[in-house]
Amino acid sequence: MSALGYQLLRPLLFSQDPERAHHIGMQIMDVLAAAPACLRPDRVEDPVQLLGLTFPNRVGVAAGLDKNASHIDGLAALGFGFLELGTVTPLAQPGNPKPRLFRLPEAQAIINRFGFNNDGLADFVANVQRSSTWQKRQALERGALVENTPPVLGLNIGKNAATPLESATGDYLKGLARVWPLADYVAINISSPNTANLRKLQGSDELDGLLGALDTERRRLAEELGRNPPLLLKIAPDLDDDQITVIIDALTRHHIDGVIATNTTLSRDAVQGLANATESGGLSGRPVFEASNRVIRALRAGLPARYPIIGVGGIMSGADAVAKIQAGADLVQLYSGLIYQGPSLVNAAARAIHGHDGTMR
Repeated sequence: MSALGYQLLRPLLFSQDPERAHHIGMQIMDVLAAAPACLRPDRVEDPVQLLGLTFPNRVGVAAGLDKNASHIDGLAALGFGFLELGTVTPLAQPGNPKPRLFRLPEAQAIINRFGFNNDGLADFVANVQRSSTWQKRQALERGALVENTPPVLGLNIGKNAATPLESATGDYLKGLARVWPLADYVAINISSPNTANLRKLQGSDELDGLLGALDTERRRLAEELGRNPPLLLKIAPDLDDDQITVIIDALTRHHIDGVIATNTTLSRDAVQGLANATESGGLSGRPVFEASNRVIRALRAGLPARYPIIGVGGIMSGADAVAKIQAGADLVQLYSGLIYQGPSLVNAAARAIHGHDGTMR
């Protein structure tokens, strides 16, 4: 869909309840995926080797847009180089009561308090396996020739809301074991503000215990199943320098392969006085842009050279995507920008990064 086409469609979508509009938008993408190739956007080809994987380009979709992995082929048709699906929890759960999604158009921002609403691991796994994108990924893994390399698939796992924090590791281990045979990479979400106490897992002792258990389990799974997808940790933007230092130490000590920076913010400094600004939940979009860049710069400064960083938060243009790369990210992800700018943002960001003449890691 062209930028002009989306600008004409957006008022209609924005006239709907935000969560309903989200579902309509995903259905439109599914229709696009089924349309003749000449009606779909040409993907920007800018392959990069990272995490032992070949990404067709550096632009991905962030977790949360397709929680149940039920729109994989629709997203792939937009030209993404990778898709992160989930967050999925071991058991299905409804999430928080509605309404739980709010627009702040003046700030190009969104507040959500979904609370990991999803259909559970069993349905999630079935949806991944049903997609033609995953089936092509499997063919590639077997060494088959596949026309138009499909996007890399990252699977993002979390804990159930009813699981006590002291038992959270068990939920992550269950998730890891179920998605391990399917994933190109696995993302560990400990940074959503919408599951009570989840962010406490970013603390030193809690993080050490969780990552240590995951590292042990991944070694067992790699030996048993003969595949070893990279493991990444998704963190929050609301971290001070000492907390970032703790995370850097834990990432390297427990052999975590990469980091995703960042999730949504609890801060409301940039949206004070706007309608919906006092709603609880995580704030995403333009106001989190610099907060996530600050974390990315700190990670790049503290992590070993060439350690993989995925930058996400507030990308609304190609220039914003380049700024994430300049801050220290290797790849970028979109979410709120798709809501405000439309699907054309995918190729705009990929073209801008491809044309960027700075030093690329």
